Amino acid sequence: MAHKHGHGREQIQFANAEDKQEFSKFPTKAGRRSLSRSISQSSTDSYSSAASYTDSSDDETSPRDKAQVNSHGSTDFCVKNIKQAEFGRREIEIAEQDMSALISLRKRAQGEKPLAGAKIVGCTHITAQTAVLIETLVALGAQCRWTACNIYSTQNEVAAALAETGVPVFAWKGESEDDFWWCIDRCVNRDGWQANMILDDGGDLTHWVYKKYPSVFKKVRGIVEESVTGVHRLYQLSKAGKLCVPAMNVNDSVTKQKFDNLYCCRESILDGLKRTTDIMFGGKQVVVCGYGEVGKGCCTALKALGAIVCITEIDPICALQACMDGFRVVKLSEVIRQMDVVITCTGNKNVVSREHLDRMKNGCIVCNMGHSNTEIDVASLRSPELTWERVRSQVDHIIWPDGKRVIVLAEGRLLNLSCSTVPTFVLSITATTQALALIELYNAPEGRYKQDVYLLPKKMDEYVASLHLPNFDAHLTELSDEQAKYMGLNKNGPFKPNYYRY
Repeated sequence: MAHKHGHGREQIQFANAEDKQEFSKFPTKAGRRSLSRSISQSSTDSYSSAASYTDSSDDETSPRDKAQVNSHGSTDFCVKNIKQAEFGRREIEIAEQDMSALISLRKRAQGEKPLAGAKIVGCTHITAQTAVLIETLVALGAQCRWTACNIYSTQNEVAAALAETGVPVFAWKGESEDDFWWCIDRCVNRDGWQANMILDDGGDLTHWVYKKYPSVFKKVRGIVEESVTGVHRLYQLSKAGKLCVPAMNVNDSVTKQKFDNLYCCRESILDGLKRTTDIMFGGKQVVVCGYGEVGKGCCTALKALGAIVCITEIDPICALQACMDGFRVVKLSEVIRQMDVVITCTGNKNVVSREHLDRMKNGCIVCNMGHSNTEIDVASLRSPELTWERVRSQVDHIIWPDGKRVIVLAEGRLLNLSCSTVPTFVLSITATTQALALIELYNAPEGRYKQDVYLLPKKMDEYVASLHLPNFDAHLTELSDEQAKYMGLNKNGPFKPNYYRY
């Protein structure tokens, strides 16, 4: 493995050093392959997510080959550069300002330490906001080891700050596929440390433990999963009778689904597109694939700026909602020639196929807001007749033989986390939900949860929401005894039946 790794980097340096001038002429297939890889690696850091102060071009050594130590003498981490910890700490402090619910959860539970003895292995986006969650879990008594669920979304300086405080973090921005699995492995496979809780985003960590370390599940009390893709994988395991621990589906809890998926995407879709392409939305023809919560959020924002939006849907209910909101529901193949922007948010694969890409008009922008990078068939674009040109960090122009260009953002990965930031406040809601799910599963009495996938109890959803209301100086009305009796409710909730849709 080490050998393979070294070889990959020699190739990159060779590409950088000698193929520069050849790049403007059309290089050979092999030359271009290694080149596009080298370019994407050296520019992943230059000016994307939030405030990355780092530009990796000044340091091409892989973090795996660097011996680093934090100020406490620990080497149990692997980040881009531990010296950036101070910058990262400031980023985390900024995030804390807008995540008061987690801070109040810390204060409230610091005495009783509901996670004392918990050993949590986590795989999420590593940003200032997740750092606030991780440090909250530590304050509640947990030991954590952490890795990234996306090769582009790590904020290097935040990973450094966490490693500096003693949380073993294995992640950096612009990992290769091989690095990605290596980091997950280093997180799980630690002598003398055995995880008893899993926090996952996308299911890759859970998948790796199943594949490589199934014995870990003997100790694990539960899995908390927050993405559509990961939850889907858990339900598949459950159906096949292979899920051997209880799992909490945070994605479909109300405080995730109706907030993160909807309001977060409503704000971050425009941010990601503007930062990468400076596009003007007024009058643009946009197609949004999927009208779930993410699709609804994206469409609200685009429509408000005067874009002409149409939707593709497989589900008649979501399609009817789109019609009622004033959007045309179409098939992608019918409209693809006219579109200026194509946005996927389905959680499915090959929604935008090579055939669609071939028929797009010159200058069409293609990006993904779904979790997984399978929605756009980017792999099909890495073929000899097409030229890739890295124009900016996370922006590639793919040039067809006739000179047509299609603009692909973040190589088809998650647009908002790869190219811009995500509003901190909405992540506070999701992170608080995750923290409570971990506390619930970790402390649940034997037998409350079987080997199945569960939703967070509604009482806890309501508690998460109530923790965020002080931010808005919002005052809840209380039921009188008579009103409560009339409604058949407990005064303190839950206020809605489980089937209520919000």
